Amino acid sequence: MISALSGFAVIGVIVLAGWVAGRWGRLPAGTEAAAGRLAYTVLSPCLLFVSAAASDPAALFTEPLLISAAAALICFGLHTFTTRGRDLGTRIVGALGAGYVNAAFIGIPVASYVLHDTALVVPIIMLQLLVFMPATVTLLELATTGHTSWRTSLTVPLRSPLTVAVGLGIIVSVTGLRVPSVLLEPISAMGNSAAPVVLVAFGMSLSGGRLLEPGPDRVPILAAVVLKAAIMPALAFLLALVVGLAPEEVYAVTVLAALPAAQNVFLYAQAFNTGLTLARDAVFLSTLACLPALLTIAILHTLT
Repeated sequence: MISALSGFAVIGVIVLAGWVAGRWGRLPAGTEAAAGRLAYTVLSPCLLFVSAAASDPAALFTEPLLISAAAALICFGLHTFTTRGRDLGTRIVGALGAGYVNAAFIGIPVASYVLHDTALVVPIIMLQLLVFMPATVTLLELATTGHTSWRTSLTVPLRSPLTVAVGLGIIVSVTGLRVPSVLLEPISAMGNSAAPVVLVAFGMSLSGGRLLEPGPDRVPILAAVVLKAAIMPALAFLLALVVGLAPEEVYAVTVLAALPAAQNVFLYAQAFNTGLTLARDAVFLSTLACLPALLTIAILHTLT
């Protein structure tokens, strides 16, 4: 748990640095958007390529992962009721805030020091990289461009740097190809900088306004946080019991479902210029709510 707390501390310090830079750094107009675009088009694809290349696609087909996916999809669907009447891009971003988990930056230390097995979080990372992320990019592209033809729908993922990076990584993983170190090392170095850049841009976005400002986003933000921190782990717990998972597997899927919304939700909102306030507040507040949620789950597990 100490390492999980340190993960939150790292996130907090980097976000704070971005907030200070945005508030008093006298940065040129558009710096936040430029940083987000850099992360979307260059840095995150490098990170996704390295992650997918080192992954095992067979890990997608396990009962705990199916439960995690089902809980996420239910929360996605439930959140759409709070954004009826809004534009499609905002509805997609809001749904992501309710179920798209921070499986890497928070999930890895939680899996390591709470569940004592980092391998438990890898399938969720793969699910989000290989399924949720391409679907999200496709839907947001369609929502923001208005293209709805089958041909466009099928080719949208091929035009996204994120999905192309994942696809290339899967090819490397399946074929066993060895990427020369002269290429892999700079790709890894750029990928390692993706999370800090996204967090700095996220912190800069917080400097421009206060959380839960009055307006149409307030209810969807609160709904996303409640779904993410409370409803999603409860759903995962109940589904795991119904399926008949072992007690430790029930505990694991419940803990992983309580992880906060991923910074990628904000990255997608920024890249497609839709639902920015909703994404920003949902990610930030669900990160704050994650700690008491995880502590509650751990205490209940200890008592049972």
